[in-house]
Amino acid sequence: MPPIIEVRALTKQYNPPSGTVAVKGISFQVEEGEIFSFLGPNGAGKTTTIAMLSGLLRPTAGDALIAGHSVVREPLAVKRIIGVVPQEVALYDELSARQNLLFWGRMYGLSGKTLRTSVEEMLDLVGLAERAKERVGTFSGGMKRRLNFAAGLLHKPRILFLDEPTVGIDPQSRRRILDLVKELNRRGTTIIYTTHYMEEAEELSHRIAIIDHGELIALGTLAELTRMVGETDTLRLHLAEEFVDASLLDVLRAAPTVLQASFSDRQIILEVPDAATALPDVMRIVTEQGVRVRRVDIEEPNLETLFLHLTGRALRD
Repeated sequence: MPPIIEVRALTKQYNPPSGTVAVKGISFQVEEGEIFSFLGPNGAGKTTTIAMLSGLLRPTAGDALIAGHSVVREPLAVKRIIGVVPQEVALYDELSARQNLLFWGRMYGLSGKTLRTSVEEMLDLVGLAERAKERVGTFSGGMKRRLNFAAGLLHKPRILFLDEPTVGIDPQSRRRILDLVKELNRRGTTIIYTTHYMEEAEELSHRIAIIDHGELIALGTLAELTRMVGETDTLRLHLAEEFVDASLLDVLRAAPTVLQASFSDRQIILEVPDAATALPDVMRIVTEQGVRVRRVDIEEPNLETLFLHLTGRALRD
């Protein structure tokens, strides 16, 4: 079966020939039924990529096939099979929740019983059925985000684009949206999800594309990506003392469970093959040396580590 999305050297330059190149010739494929996440900091090119794939921006170069339809040559055909939940909330404050969904449903070409049924289903899905008659201007940010989410689902799209859907909302609403994403995917919807929250990408994604400065710098499953930075764990021993004798680091480096040891800001930082195996040996050594440990942190390889490894800066910089 061919991929449901095939992106070929997709490029976007604003105000060519000298303007900013926001997306730089990226290529990738998405299989039907995947949750495919774009992870990167603000300004990385995530929203521009979504805008091109959904037909809102015309690429400067390259193309993408969405269920066999070119976003360059057949943008209307693409728009009929996708749903888009934009980063900015697209609702009318003076209308009720139900009235907003009725409006957007008509924009999708729905009418009559089909429209009314879909509106009630979506209100129930996002937990706003009891607030359906209330004016959206009275809603919290999280409630607006959930209603915005519902608006993109009214026509039951085959592919759903979600652009930073949890930015600036309360933890309860965020949890609701993440659970909705997983439920929709279980029902068969292919989802393209953009985020700068590492933990969301880790929880949701079948595969993750890391993007920065408009370039696709890594792509794979969570396991594949974390293997790129190695299989080692990090132990951070937070100490009571300001000073540690350098000989302690030599003793630690000689331990069979320790690969590397360093000291910084009242912390002994150890690179180890397996934290659970190394910790008893490490604690025995530092205790015998008379060093008091206030706290131990264990860090496993993760996407933050990979991003730092690939770009030299933290994900949220």
